[in-house]
Amino acid sequence: MVRFAKRLDLLDSSDIGDLLRLIARPDIISFAGGLPAPELFPVEELKQAGIAVMEEMGTVACQYSSTEGLPQLRQKLAERMAEKNNIHTSPDQILITSGSQQGLDFAARVFVDKGDVILVESPSYLGAINAFKACEPTFIEVPTDDGGMIMEELDKILATTENVKMIYVIPDFQNPTGRTWSLERRKKFMELINKYEIPVIEDNPYGELRFENEDMPALKSLDTKGLVVYLGTLSKVMVPGFRIGWVCAEDELLSKFNTMKQGADLQTSTLTQLQANKYMDLYDLDAHVAKIREVYKHRRDVMIKAMEEYFPAEAKFTYPDGGLFTWVELPSYINTKEMALQCLEKKVAYVPGGSFFPNGGKNNCFRMNYSCMSDEKIIEGVKALADVIKANLK
Repeated sequence: MVRFAKRLDLLDSSDIGDLLRLIARPDIISFAGGLPAPELFPVEELKQAGIAVMEEMGTVACQYSSTEGLPQLRQKLAERMAEKNNIHTSPDQILITSGSQQGLDFAARVFVDKGDVILVESPSYLGAINAFKACEPTFIEVPTDDGGMIMEELDKILATTENVKMIYVIPDFQNPTGRTWSLERRKKFMELINKYEIPVIEDNPYGELRFENEDMPALKSLDTKGLVVYLGTLSKVMVPGFRIGWVCAEDELLSKFNTMKQGADLQTSTLTQLQANKYMDLYDLDAHVAKIREVYKHRRDVMIKAMEEYFPAEAKFTYPDGGLFTWVELPSYINTKEMALQCLEKKVAYVPGGSFFPNGGKNNCFRMNYSCMSDEKIIEGVKALADVIKANLK
């Protein structure tokens, strides 16, 4: 008899996995994914970059490379973080990972033993929650409001809780809520981090996808004690299929992540690193990101306008300044997991909110994504969803 590891029982894959299999049907209008729009992928440019790599350094591209990642790519990422995030770092403080999801997995393995405490926003990113669960932590959810994590609540928790090993946050266009922290909250957060000296995992996959208002400084740029581990990715600004993310941290912390990387997969693909690097040599990534922002902003506007027009007043939703998501809250008596099945009958899908709370919690909310649908499909899907919501109101 095959016996599996008990940690598999901890991973919350069944409900979401079943739903994602259902919404993969081509007849479903899916607001459930968190995917970038494939029609915006720079396929031809990446093709030319790939050809150039194979012609100029084919044997190098097909060989193993260093665990840390290609020096020339890390140099570009360091320069980009300085320009976009005001993070002034060395390429030696960057580790290339196989997507930022791998960075999340490593973070838990570096900091957390069974029973240790991880603080997360309530709600928080499902993929991070599942990555952390394998290390069997105790999750404590920090309350949030429209401005993100509530600092007074964080202070209370840190003052009264033992064995907090790390704090995981997404300050920009958070998944799942789309909320962004103000500068005031960021500064207060870093004051608390410095006071209690707790490592922070700052996940920033959506930071360059700002539609309006001023950019906010990364927490890492405000870090004076080397406590912030910054996770970045090319998935949302180039292509996710390359699986290129990175960890930026102070030397001592990064060395631990490097050890995890060696044990996990030795290195991220040499070929895709070289191809991404060559793309940035040959083409204007900023211009490409500007195009992505323009399209996503338009689709955000279409979705919000449709929700304002068709959703009942009882449905409250966030208005994101960027990113990929809006978050909807319904009256407390509505179970959005059960309602999701009704929506599938109407050929529309979302992600029920319960899975974004690691300790269980609100079942009256859900996440919607606007990046991958046409205007017509967004409006059609919102109308269908509105009909189901109205049918569930008392």
